[in-house]
Amino acid sequence: MNRLLQRRNTSLDDQVAAAKQGDDEAKNEILKQYQPFIAKSVSEVCKRYIDPAKDDEFSIGLLAFNEAIHAYSCDKGSSFLSFAKLVIKRKVIDYIRNEQKSLKVISLDDDYVDEEQMENPLEVQAAKDRYALETEAWYRKEEIIEFQAELQKYNLNFHELTESSPKHVDARESAIEVARIVYNNEGLRQQVLEKGRLPMKDLVKRVNVSKKTLERNRKFIIAMVLILSGDYVYLKEYLKGVGM
Repeated sequence: MNRLLQRRNTSLDDQVAAAKQGDDEAKNEILKQYQPFIAKSVSEVCKRYIDPAKDDEFSIGLLAFNEAIHAYSCDKGSSFLSFAKLVIKRKVIDYIRNEQKSLKVISLDDDYVDEEQMENPLEVQAAKDRYALETEAWYRKEEIIEFQAELQKYNLNFHELTESSPKHVDARESAIEVARIVYNNEGLRQQVLEKGRLPMKDLVKRVNVSKKTLERNRKFIIAMVLILSGDYVYLKEYLKGVGM
């Protein structure tokens, strides 16, 4: 009992670290303790109450949470629970898609399309295309929600990013390139993630950008470092044009 109480008084990050290193008791305790969190995350996808004892979707969520434990790294810059929620939701969406695609196309708004009722193959394909677009839109929305929460930790928001974003393409690409330099240097990256500010003195020595320009684009660069450091599949598409 004392050992159990000691575990529960340990920070979640320390518990996750112990589980990653092979401590099965720590992992089992986390899985048990966070079942309500898992059920809630799954419920947000399925848009209905999830019974851990009956619903297969909960089992998928539990497996995804376990996967998140082993895949998580604090270097990503996001909390474990934020990371785990994203993994859970993606796995449940993939499960729903795979379960339904052979019989019907299901949208996230609970609109069902029975392929047997469709005589025109074009209608079937159109329904599948619509589902794919809805799924992708949902993923993008979830990433934006997660990113908004991450920005708040650094006292940033989308409105500020819009205002501070470089207006010219060349200036924007230059700022993103600076963000990539920061991200690829562990020391610089950790200063941004831990302190929420750009290490100006060190950075000026490494980039062909003036300190004044760096300061003007500071919020935008920090936001780009957060995207590079996080599990943001779709937001990272924004950066592909500069070599990501």
